[in-house]
Amino acid sequence: MNDYKATIQNTIQEYSARLIELASFIGAHPELGHEEKQASALLGAELEKLGYQVERGVLGLETAFIAEYRSSKPGPIIGLLAEYDALPEIGHACGHHLICTMALGAASGLRAIVDDTGGTIRVYGTPAEETKGAKIDMTAAGLFDDCDIALMAHPYHVYERSGASLAMDALQFEFHGKAAHAAANPDLGINALDAVIQLFNAINAMRQQTRSDARIHGIISNGGQAPNIIPDYAEARFYVRSATRAYTDELARKVTACAEAAGIATGCKLTVSNYEYSYDELRTNEALSDAFTNNLIASGIPEQDIQRGHDNGSLDLGNVSLRCPVIHPYIQVVKQPYQLHTVEFRDAAQTPPAFEAMLFGAKMLAYTASDVLTDPQLLQRIKAEFAS
Repeated sequence: MNDYKATIQNTIQEYSARLIELASFIGAHPELGHEEKQASALLGAELEKLGYQVERGVLGLETAFIAEYRSSKPGPIIGLLAEYDALPEIGHACGHHLICTMALGAASGLRAIVDDTGGTIRVYGTPAEETKGAKIDMTAAGLFDDCDIALMAHPYHVYERSGASLAMDALQFEFHGKAAHAAANPDLGINALDAVIQLFNAINAMRQQTRSDARIHGIISNGGQAPNIIPDYAEARFYVRSATRAYTDELARKVTACAEAAGIATGCKLTVSNYEYSYDELRTNEALSDAFTNNLIASGIPEQDIQRGHDNGSLDLGNVSLRCPVIHPYIQVVKQPYQLHTVEFRDAAQTPPAFEAMLFGAKMLAYTASDVLTDPQLLQRIKAEFAS
């Protein structure tokens, strides 16, 4: 371990009690996306205490922030991403209370060395990852374009390299028909629910001709009010995903064509919209990922215990990865094979072993950032890969 990493380790360890206190509080007080007022305020206040300049309400998003510490020496711009939104009903079952405190811990460690190494440390407070992720707005506004790297780590039940995620569109189809009594005069009605059923049938027939990475899954979010009334309104919501934005766009066009055909077949008018933001695929920077993995191994994690990266979900970090080099590895915070978005994972992620793993993850993020700050050849490899 070099002197910079020793300083990072000591700094985070000295700060550990406060990090655990914050993780415990945020975990016990879950807030939904764009409602994370307590978490955002706490994190911003802590970063100010560490010497960061904090801009709150970024892009008009009340719970978004950007905190920055710029040293007097030139050097890379390091982005650390903090997520702190919870899930409906089951709270912090995705471990975002640990994600944000890992970023905060890494920011504390890097603050202790960056005046000497040169460079800028920037912490992005990114609300609502689970729904309308603020990273989408931030990316569209160009707020990551000058970052040399952007880092975050996600809690899980195993160690896993940064992998890939699926691009996604969230499509809503509303069919407008005409109500009628289903027994007395059905001939006067136009059945909007029939259009939704035709949509599902058409999509199911289409699946035979889609690539293996395609994922199309939906629900009937409104199917009428009573069985003796022909529904004059029905609504379906779908997620359309694939490994690339280009193929996801193609799938979205085909699914929309199915909806248009269902409207024509039933005589319904169709309205199409996006009910959540579209996510691009995550493109892991392998040179940066190797640096993170090497720090895990050097810190005592056996290489065989670090699984190959894969992620069949969708992340708003994917959009960021098209603007700057990004990694999204997983840190083992629970020993049992609990899956994310479950009550079991939520409860296990609010125990002392999980908090200790959070501190470890903070050190790994900071170690990796320090490698980039101090090794121009590593940064060159990262940038060359991103540009390719």
